[in-house]
Amino acid sequence: MLRQEEIITFVRMNIKIMGILNCTPDSFFAGSRKQTEQEIALRAEQILSEGGDIIDVGAYSTRPGATEVPEEEEMRRLHMALAIIKREHPDAILSVDTFRASVARMVAEEYGVRIINDVSEGADAGMFPLVGRLGLSYVLMSVEPTVERIISRFRTEVSALNEYGCSDVILDPGFGFGKDVVRGNYDVLARLPEIREAFPSLPLLAGMSRKRMAWMPLSTTPDSDAALQATMILNTMALVGGADILRVHDVKETLNTVRICFSPSE
Repeated sequence: MLRQEEIITFVRMNIKIMGILNCTPDSFFAGSRKQTEQEIALRAEQILSEGGDIIDVGAYSTRPGATEVPEEEEMRRLHMALAIIKREHPDAILSVDTFRASVARMVAEEYGVRIINDVSEGADAGMFPLVGRLGLSYVLMSVEPTVERIISRFRTEVSALNEYGCSDVILDPGFGFGKDVVRGNYDVLARLPEIREAFPSLPLLAGMSRKRMAWMPLSTTPDSDAALQATMILNTMALVGGADILRVHDVKETLNTVRICFSPSE
């Protein structure tokens, strides 16, 4: 039988956990909102100490009905958060959640961020050329409503990214974006293996943490225990479907889920 430390190593070789740190006042899950220096430092420490591999920093809430954030304010929030994280954890792997090429360039050049997590599917015409020119990893998130359209757009966009010199592409089917809240999202989740099969060499990211698809069927709220439990079930389904990266609020619970899913047998 493998020892516990060997099991953790086995997990690390296969699945990555991306912990969410939102330096915003209005993200949909109140527990993820970190605005003061102390809050940001503590959240970064929590993500890493609980087993997170990547810290995903967001400064612009994309929840339904969120207030638009000017570019200058998004940059201000990121300057504050990234300076704190780099000071406290200089070796941490950082991702920044932004759809603006100008913001992506700033965080890459000034803070060494190597992963751009773009929820707009490259809506900014400058994004693809930028990530290619700077050699960044790029999370391509789909806003398409069906698996067929997700795969079709991914084929076109991955080809375009490759032409711009970006070969490190991570695919995110975009749970909660452009899809029917429950039926559409669950259909994509059930058919995740089809996306995995279509792009066998590219990492697949699943981000369902405490979203509507987790709590709405239970008539609860994002911050409830039921939403956490539902998220872990959804994460398990995503792992079975071929996900390589889980983007989550609750790192410790997610690592436990991964351990159960992938602990080697005797």
